[in-house]
Amino acid sequence: MKTGTTLKSSLAMVIGSASTAFAASGAREDNSGIFVWIFLGFCALIVAAQLIPAVMVTLGFAKGISKEREVAHQTATK
Repeated sequence: MKTGTTLKSSLAMVIGSASTAFAASGAREDNSGIFVWIFLGFCALIVAAQLIPAVMVTLGFAKGISKEREVAHQTATK
Protein backbone atom coordinates (compact mmCIF):
# COMPACT_ATOMS: atom_id res chain seq x y z
CA MET A 1 0.00 0.00 0.00
CA LYS A 2 2.80 2.40 0.86
CA THR A 3 4.56 1.62 -2.45
CA GLY A 4 1.49 2.73 -4.45
CA THR A 5 1.22 5.98 -2.53
CA THR A 6 4.92 6.67 -2.93
CA LEU A 7 4.73 5.90 -6.65
CA LYS A 8 1.76 8.26 -7.10
CA SER A 9 3.46 11.02 -5.14
CA SER A 10 6.70 10.74 -7.07
CA LEU A 11 4.82 10.63 -10.39
CA ALA A 12 2.90 13.79 -9.44
CA MET A 13 6.16 15.53 -8.50
CA VAL A 14 7.80 14.57 -11.80
CA ILE A 15 4.83 15.73 -13.86
CA GLY A 16 4.47 18.93 -11.83
CA SER A 17 8.11 19.87 -12.16
CA ALA A 18 8.26 19.06 -15.89
CA SER A 19 5.30 21.28 -16.69
CA THR A 20 7.45 24.40 -16.57
CA ALA A 21 9.59 23.01 -19.37
CA PHE A 22 6.65 23.47 -21.76
CA ALA A 23 6.03 27.07 -20.82
CA ALA A 24 6.51 29.89 -23.28
CA SER A 25 9.83 31.66 -23.38
CA GLY A 26 8.21 34.97 -22.42
CA ALA A 27 9.94 36.92 -25.17
CA ARG A 28 7.05 38.12 -27.33
CA GLU A 29 8.14 39.37 -30.69
CA ASP A 30 6.21 42.29 -32.13
CA ASN A 31 6.33 42.31 -35.91
CA SER A 32 4.08 45.34 -36.32
CA GLY A 33 5.29 47.61 -39.03
CA ILE A 34 4.81 51.33 -39.51
CA PHE A 35 1.48 50.83 -41.30
CA VAL A 36 -0.01 49.04 -38.30
CA TRP A 37 0.96 51.94 -36.03
CA ILE A 38 -0.45 54.46 -38.52
CA PHE A 39 -3.71 52.51 -38.60
CA LEU A 40 -3.90 52.39 -34.79
CA GLY A 41 -3.18 56.12 -34.60
CA PHE A 42 -5.94 56.80 -37.11
CA CYS A 43 -8.36 54.70 -35.02
CA ALA A 44 -7.38 56.67 -31.91
CA LEU A 45 -7.97 59.91 -33.80
CA ILE A 46 -11.47 58.78 -34.77
CA VAL A 47 -12.27 57.85 -31.16
CA ALA A 48 -11.02 61.19 -29.88
CA ALA A 49 -12.98 63.07 -32.54
CA GLN A 50 -16.16 61.23 -31.48
CA LEU A 51 -15.50 61.76 -27.78
CA ILE A 52 -15.24 65.57 -27.84
CA PRO A 53 -18.77 66.23 -29.24
CA ALA A 54 -20.22 63.58 -26.93
CA VAL A 55 -18.81 65.35 -23.87
CA MET A 56 -20.08 68.71 -25.13
CA VAL A 57 -23.60 67.34 -25.65
CA THR A 58 -23.56 65.77 -22.18
CA LEU A 59 -22.54 69.08 -20.62
CA GLY A 60 -25.29 70.84 -22.61
CA PHE A 61 -27.88 68.42 -21.24
CA ALA A 62 -26.63 69.01 -17.71
CA LYS A 63 -26.86 72.80 -18.14
CA GLY A 64 -30.35 72.51 -19.62
CA ILE A 65 -31.60 70.37 -16.77
CA SER A 66 -30.16 72.73 -14.16
CA LYS A 67 -31.82 75.75 -15.86
CA GLU A 68 -35.19 73.95 -15.91
CA ARG A 69 -34.91 73.26 -12.18
CA GLU A 70 -34.05 76.91 -11.46
CA VAL A 71 -37.05 78.13 -13.46
CA ALA A 72 -39.35 75.59 -11.78
CA HIS A 73 -38.02 76.61 -8.36
CA GLN A 74 -38.53 80.34 -9.07
CA THR A 75 -42.11 79.86 -10.26
CA ALA A 76 -42.94 77.69 -7.26
CA THR A 77 -41.71 80.32 -4.77
CA LYS A 78 -43.68 83.24 -6.32
